[in-house]
Amino acid sequence: MLHNSPLLEVIATSPEDAIIAEAAGANRIELISAQSEGGLTPSLGMIQEVVSSVSIPVHVMLRPHSRNFRYEVGEINSMLRDAQLIANTGAAALVLGVLDDAQHVDTQVLSRLLSAAPDIKVTFHRAIDEAADIREAIITLSQYPQITRILTSGGHSSVLDAADEWSSLQQLAKQHHITLLAGAGLTLDTLGDFVRRTRVREVHLGSAVRCEGNIALPLDPQRIRQARQILDEAHTPL
Repeated sequence: MLHNSPLLEVIATSPEDAIIAEAAGANRIELISAQSEGGLTPSLGMIQEVVSSVSIPVHVMLRPHSRNFRYEVGEINSMLRDAQLIANTGAAALVLGVLDDAQHVDTQVLSRLLSAAPDIKVTFHRAIDEAADIREAIITLSQYPQITRILTSGGHSSVLDAADEWSSLQQLAKQHHITLLAGAGLTLDTLGDFVRRTRVREVHLGSAVRCEGNIALPLDPQRIRQARQILDEAHTPL
């Protein structure tokens, strides 16, 4: 990795995934279960095994279902317990997102989740892409120092469709001391151009670095190495 080259986060669902990702040049792991559902909370045993298997940071998904980003009382209680347990595994961060019925950030539930594990950093995930106003959501999230980054496709189904507006979103986030992590829709064929156009600092890859680009297949170390090379070559200093 070149100095100041964009950071590469890779989705992992197992210790084997994590080991492959680290060896091939990933800078960080997002650990999930149920990848076909967009990612749910992995088991405690899985988290512990992955954290002990790699030296790069492991960010852990906290999400009990994939229906939406609103949760019932029992689900929230489960998330609170999971947050406390995950914070004690050595994981570097939690990955979570909560919206209310009006599709705004649910600040009441968010505050409870953050308070349950106050010593661990948090990434607010792509729930923000379903928010009523993505810019308003960024500003709301900036009020919580524990939230250091936002995984987003810029409010679109694919981040490629947000390329023209990424600069303004990234500038807004930077002003509020939050890092934007670009994810959803990136492929090895589109990655370089997207990075050159947007000067994005962190990218998140899932199916793009799996065998044949298929979400159901194992991680492909060659694809990860190729992504790492693309990021290094496409990087333009800020």
